[in-house]
Amino acid sequence: MLGDFLALTGAFVVAYVLRVKFDPRPLVEQIPALTYFYASVTVLPLWIAVHGFIGLYNQRVYEKRFAELGRILVGSFIGILVVIGYDFVSGGDLFPARLVPVYGLALGFSFLVIFRTMSRVLRRALFRFGYGISNVIIVGDTAATGYIAESIKNTKSTGFKVLATVANKPHGNIRNYTDFKEAFEKLRSPIHGIIQTELYKNQEKNNEILQIARIRHISYRFVPGNSDLFVGNIQVDLFAGLPIIAVHQTALVGWGRIAKRIFDIIATTALLFFIWPFLVVIACIMKLHDPSGSVFFRQTRLTRFDREFRVFKFRTQYSKYDGTTPEEAFELMGKPELARKYRENGDFLTKDPRVTPFGRFLRKSSIDELPQLFNVFTGDLSLVGPRALIPQELNAYEKKHTILAVKSGLTGLAQISGRRDINFEERRRLDLFYVQNWSFWMDIGILIRTISAVIRGSGAK
Repeated sequence: MLGDFLALTGAFVVAYVLRVKFDPRPLVEQIPALTYFYASVTVLPLWIAVHGFIGLYNQRVYEKRFAELGRILVGSFIGILVVIGYDFVSGGDLFPARLVPVYGLALGFSFLVIFRTMSRVLRRALFRFGYGISNVIIVGDTAATGYIAESIKNTKSTGFKVLATVANKPHGNIRNYTDFKEAFEKLRSPIHGIIQTELYKNQEKNNEILQIARIRHISYRFVPGNSDLFVGNIQVDLFAGLPIIAVHQTALVGWGRIAKRIFDIIATTALLFFIWPFLVVIACIMKLHDPSGSVFFRQTRLTRFDREFRVFKFRTQYSKYDGTTPEEAFELMGKPELARKYRENGDFLTKDPRVTPFGRFLRKSSIDELPQLFNVFTGDLSLVGPRALIPQELNAYEKKHTILAVKSGLTGLAQISGRRDINFEERRRLDLFYVQNWSFWMDIGILIRTISAVIRGSGAK
């Protein structure tokens, strides 16, 4: 908070200098530099309050760089409006010219990003010298014990140091104890946190671990045995006087769904308005190359709540293979062995004989996906979401109903993570992660990275 305040103060000082000292145009009000500085310092805590209100000082936001960047942008717009509103209500003269708050907004956002980036670099540097390290012990015999220990073992990067594990058998090269009390008695370094990866059948043993954490005022984390249960949107409330946990399959509920749909409509309307001439040109070229075939490829896909719909794409295959499965198409051309090769290679062939030369260009550039914007506009798809698959493909996936808790998307985590460079299982795991951890800022980040992936052609084949 102090760093943000100093960054904003510096931004407003620079804004004053740029407009008053280097701009020859007349000012609205003649405000001395010291008077402006004292007034700014007095009102900027309101901007800091906005940051607190939108969660910029929450650890979960801090750990997600892009989410933090988005909130800084929103907080900057709201913050400058609050400052301007205060100036108007108070009847004072805070700004010597109208451009000062504009400069303050742009510089404020920039300085905040720079400061927070520098603070991260400083924090990592301090980790290397042993400052700010959290010493933890991991308790439990599940696979999660070894996985967590391995994930956070790079202390210089994570800021965590695993002092020991408490389990029946060692996990890697980490010191291991079989008794919880023994670990606390023999460890010389201060313990800052406990991570428990299983519930013991002996409830007294569980209570003992939690009680020690309370008595010694150290953090306590618990990894549930059924990790699938505690994903998505989790709410803790009182029910009949008892604490109760409500778990939704996805975080995309309530106003989040409404905001996502509104964004889809606005974004696709704007995109279709600008690119419709380009779509017409592509359609004309396709007709010149293959006059007998349809411009569009239509196929039944799955979206939210297992609902089937017809997806639109530019046709990239020869028209005679329309409506056929890969097995049927390769059988038709007398090359049934290609079907097995196609499946073994992750539903891909380097030189697929079904695809036209122009179709290869459309696939490589991802232009063949653009007609799906009409599916987004009509509500069958969303701009961002799990990949829309045909029923036969998705029915084979064990957790398909969790994936289908949200609308399928034109792009998603799998597309920006390598597309065809990763296998089917990995793509579905990424889809599952998106469903269970959705946020509006994640959508924005995926869209930006999609543009970059399309330009670089990563994973497109």
